[in-house]
Order: sequence, then C-alpha cells, then structure tokens
Amino acid sequence: MGFNMKTKILLIYTGGTIGMIKDLDTGGLRAFDFNNLLLRVPELKLLDCNINTISFKNPIDSSNMNQNYWVDIAQIIETNYKIYDGFVILHGSDTMSYTASALSFMLENLNKPVIFTGSQLPVGDLRTDAKENLITSIQIASLKRKGEPVIKEVALYFEYKLYRANRTTKINAEHFEAFASLNYPTLVESGVHLKVNDQHLLKPKTNLPLKVHTSLNANVIIIKLFPGICESVINAMLNIPNLQGVVLETFGSGNTTTCQWFIDALTKTIQKGIPIINVTQCSGGYVIMGQYETSTKLKSIGLISGKNMTTEAAITKLMYLLNKNLSLNELKVHFETSLRGEI
Repeated sequence: MGFNMKTKILLIYTGGTIGMIKDLDTGGLRAFDFNNLLLRVPELKLLDCNINTISFKNPIDSSNMNQNYWVDIAQIIETNYKIYDGFVILHGSDTMSYTASALSFMLENLNKPVIFTGSQLPVGDLRTDAKENLITSIQIASLKRKGEPVIKEVALYFEYKLYRANRTTKINAEHFEAFASLNYPTLVESGVHLKVNDQHLLKPKTNLPLKVHTSLNANVIIIKLFPGICESVINAMLNIPNLQGVVLETFGSGNTTTCQWFIDALTKTIQKGIPIINVTQCSGGYVIMGQYETSTKLKSIGLISGKNMTTEAAITKLMYLLNKNLSLNELKVHFETSLRGEI
C-alpha cells in the first residue's frame, strides 16, 4: 500500500471555517481565494499527488446547505469522476454529516474515495486543526493498493479519524474532535502511520459504472418526541400539506407513549401512504420494535425501523428513496436494507 506519484485529487470547496482567513484589521472571518491554497498550506507540495481545486462560486456557511447544493457537489464528482483518483470535499462542520450521508446515497456504485473534511479553526489560525485535517484527508484519498483505491466510499475525516460518512454525527461545537461514529468503528486512524481498518471498509461491486442520483424529495420532517408532547402539536406536524415522509426520533430502543391519540395519529398518517421511520434519540444504539410493550403497537401499525441509523442518514435516505416510485412496502424493504453501509 502506498501513495501513487500520479494520484490526482480534486479538492472541492463548498464553504466553511477551513477556507476562511482572519481579517487582521477587523478580526472577522472571510473566505479566501482557494486557488491560493498552496500559499496558505505549503506542506501540500510535499504530497506525492497532483491536487486541483474547484470552489463554489459563492461559498456558503454550511447552515445554508440544502439538497440543491448536494446535487451541485454530486454533479462536480460525476463530471470529473474519470479524471481524478479521489475527491476531498471541504465543508462546514455544522451540517457535514447530513451532506456526507446524502452524497453516500446519491453516488451509487462509487469505487473511489469521496472524503469530507473541515475544521473548527480557520487555516491561517495559529492553533488551527485545518492543516492536519486537509493534509491527511488528501493522503487518505491518495492511498492505493495494487493500483486500486483503498477507500471506495463516502467518508468523513476529522481529528485523526476517518469515519464512514453516513455513520457520523457532530457531537461537539468547540472541541477539535467534533464528530463521532457511535455505531460503527473508524475506517482509518492517523498516528505516526495511517492505520487502515480493512475489515470495516465498504467493498463495493467495482465493475459497475458510477450512477449519480439527483432527484431528492425534501417534503419530509423530523419529529423529536419528548415527555408531554401534546396531541395538537403532533396532529399539526403530521397534517402539513404535501408531507411525504417522517423521521420520528423516539426514546431508547424505539419506544413512544402508548396513548391512543398518538397511535391513531401515526396510523392515519401511514394509511395516507406516508412512511414513518423510527430512529432512536440516543447517540448510539439500535431500534428494536417489540422489545418493550411501548413499541409493540408501532410495529403492528407499520412503522419502518431505522435500526441503528443516525438521524442524518435516516432523513437523507428517506429523501433519496421517496422519488423512486416505490410502494410503501417496497420503501420499507429498501429502508431496512443497508444500501451504503449505513446500517
């Protein structure tokens, strides 16, 4: 395993702290011209790969991220897929897990690395984490074995660890270790050497051509339950005009109140053909409907189990599947099946 002299990496800048520099006069952060990246991070010259950069015309704060930008990123990858050996996407950390999860579903038959990274401090900052995250992401994207990329999936690199993208959640707004993957082991650990955990990598059927899906349905909602949530609130949310899918964040291993009004509201929604996905509010763990009495009814009325999926993966997978013209039962089968290693 090693770095190929001719490995070509495309760096895609969407926005976020990593691409900011501090204006010394005002102290405010502003985006810098990404073509000058080598001036800011001269260490990139030491990498044995050719790096090209492409930037959103108007880089955005990741809080403004939406499905149209996801399509833009997917199309940049599709256009350049045959030219480059790997892709590194620089993105604000706040919604990175959502974008990275969405891209994992949008890029079918992916057999090259697509690595998301960012930073908590800008690249020019004295104590920045940006350089390490950027340099190591590019190194990992360059890894080859017998001429083949080692990573063949959408991944997320932050603070010495590479995770499967659709298993990640942002857990901390100020620590450098901002992300966690509580239900799946790390893919690569960066120390003195890069330690690749081969047994955890996705091993796709590489003979199939990349298929990019750009049709996503955003008529979806996440409902987080809390003790005492009232009937009028649930009914208002479930009766939103043109609602087409619901991710329900439940307690523990998939439990909810057993109040009849609540079960009736869910039943009515499912009878309208609107899928409801059961995911746990816990950071880690598994939804097992029927383990407790408080989830037995949910199973019988037809809730779909999110199993051990993150909320980010569940909502983006739902957006991806809703435009596939599937019956409610077909959608359930697809949802409860691991498509990109998300379960």
